[in-house]
Amino acid sequence: MSTSSYRGVFPAPPTPIDQAGRINTVAVKAILEDNLRHGCHGFWIAGSTGEGPILTDQQRADLAMISGEICKGRAKTIFHVGAMSLESALNGVNAAVRAGCDAICCLPPLFFMSNENSIVEFYKRVAGVAVDKDFFVYNLPQLTHVDLTPSLLSKLQKEIPNLKGLKHSAHEFSRIKDFVDMGLICFSGNGAFPLPALSMGAVGTVDAPLTLAPWHYVKLFNAWESGDFLVAQELQNKTKPIVDLVWMYSAHADVCKVVLSHRLKIDCGRSIPPVIRLSDEQRLDVLEAARVIGLVN
Repeated sequence: MSTSSYRGVFPAPPTPIDQAGRINTVAVKAILEDNLRHGCHGFWIAGSTGEGPILTDQQRADLAMISGEICKGRAKTIFHVGAMSLESALNGVNAAVRAGCDAICCLPPLFFMSNENSIVEFYKRVAGVAVDKDFFVYNLPQLTHVDLTPSLLSKLQKEIPNLKGLKHSAHEFSRIKDFVDMGLICFSGNGAFPLPALSMGAVGTVDAPLTLAPWHYVKLFNAWESGDFLVAQELQNKTKPIVDLVWMYSAHADVCKVVLSHRLKIDCGRSIPPVIRLSDEQRLDVLEAARVIGLVN
């Protein structure tokens, strides 16, 4: 059992945006309060499902302030600041610090070719702005084309004193143990395998499916913590339909907004272009799939 304060069920929620392009404060609060009510331990805000890399600096700052206020003293907030430019990422860090978020997380440099030296320098700049905050890196090579390997993480450990850990979303699932052996806090970024990740030393899971079915993942984590492995395994066996729902039509942000809008009875908006949006027919398909597995009425 991990003794870290970063542990458990950390949903990666979508970011509700209204028709004027502003953060929908009411919808953000509704999602976070719902997840908190079901026992979630923290949040990974403005990640890939949260469309963080394409938020404007103002949207990111507003989202940080709302999230920090709602979660203060109740749950950990790990706020993602990865962006196309270093300047925008640094603005995100400053916003998260002002908002009182517990930690900063960041994708590696985006789009342009990078090497290990440029990645290390980028992370040193981002983490250095908030040296008194815990810092997490975000390993998502499927989208960034940068794989944060154990050897690269070792270099980052030597250069970044506030590096706390990472969200590991790469397909190399077995690396979880490698990162844990390095003394890093490792969250699995795969909501399909929360139990195998815990058994390998992960402190918990960060992913979009957790925000749609927080009760399911909290029950699984609590069963693991209490040593009730039969119940944990039963719940593990039922995670696949939840994950499959989120990835319908490869539109995870829009799927989450559609399902949460229906479940919470509040408009969570649509995905931000150019992120994939569901057609009207696809939205109906998603809601029907959510009904079949009991996520909505």
